[in-house]
Amino acid sequence: MLIVKKFGGSSVANRERIFNVARRCIEDYKKGNDVIVVLSAMGDTTDELLELAQSINPNAPKRELDMLLTTGEQVSVALMAMAFHSYDVPAISLNAFQVRMHCTARYGNARFKRIDTERIQHELEARKIVIVTGFQGINKYDDYSTLGRGGSDTTAVALAAALHADKCEIYTDVDGVYTADPRIVKNARKIDEIIYDEMLELATSGAKVLHNRSVEMAKKYGVELVVRSSLTSEEGTVVKEVVKMEKMLITGVAADRNTVRISAIGVKDEPGIAFKIFNTLAKNNINVDIILQSVGRNGTKDISFTVSEEDLKEALAILEEKKEVLTIKELTYSTDVAKVSIVGAGMLSNPGVAAKMFESLFNSNININMISTSEIRITVLIDEKDTEKAMIAIHDGFGLND
Repeated sequence: MLIVKKFGGSSVANRERIFNVARRCIEDYKKGNDVIVVLSAMGDTTDELLELAQSINPNAPKRELDMLLTTGEQVSVALMAMAFHSYDVPAISLNAFQVRMHCTARYGNARFKRIDTERIQHELEARKIVIVTGFQGINKYDDYSTLGRGGSDTTAVALAAALHADKCEIYTDVDGVYTADPRIVKNARKIDEIIYDEMLELATSGAKVLHNRSVEMAKKYGVELVVRSSLTSEEGTVVKEVVKMEKMLITGVAADRNTVRISAIGVKDEPGIAFKIFNTLAKNNINVDIILQSVGRNGTKDISFTVSEEDLKEALAILEEKKEVLTIKELTYSTDVAKVSIVGAGMLSNPGVAAKMFESLFNSNININMISTSEIRITVLIDEKDTEKAMIAIHDGFGLND
């Protein structure tokens, strides 16, 4: 059996935890399984490297940031290989160059294109545990590109898909997927099974348990995921295509504070303007989420939309540069906002879900700025200060703790 195991930064934060991970992997190895281990950088290493970069150059080129950030994972995998060897278990650490994990050239947010599996298969045949750097690939210029925060999950799924692994286990500091972040909603409940589509919506909406692109890839290639704790032996949450349980009305609540609202004020009220604005952003790889357009008055209208906080500066610069062509009279933005979402396949066949959500917010005196929906998700934009209160109100309103 081939097992891919991914461990997050908190799971390898210090010497004790590195040895804990090593022992867990050796258990499976000694049962005769082939084991691939994917690691994130230790603890808060990535944040510390970003702070260091900021102190040197607040506008550092993204290529150089990726060159810096990929060192975090290389430290993790080398130390982990040393831990295995201390137990007399053969192991080898490999980075994205040594595996040849090919990705796109978008620094800071690359996507995998393909993985050359020969080196890994050769090492597995020699009965070694193979430890691979997460979060990184190599692009067509032979440069490192990182996959975005949480990208080690995507590395694990990509390897599991490419090598047709029997299991893909994602280990973290929580013991599964919950109905809400248990650090905020104290009575949140662990979910035993969840379908890909629900997990993808939760991950995209701010649930930090899994990287959204890892779920997207798992669904595409049919990789069944298990999310579990690296610190306990508890059974985790299985993410797969079909679950046995009858679908609940709502599966979970998620929040995303990493969002900003941009408003293009006074644009011409004529066909094609919205297309020009969003096409301009799309050409620059800026993803837009919630969109709200006002009713036209006196030949003009306002268009508001949300982007991730890291895209704010670039989005404003692009729109400012093309202000005249896009007929924008004024650009404003707010960083004091957050998205709160509910997700559940059950809402497809149950009317009144949105009303229930809005009632829960009303009862807690929380104002809604913008609304977006999909078949299995409803998202509202609210003031950031109300985020935790909103999550608790919605979670209780739908009785998710029952």
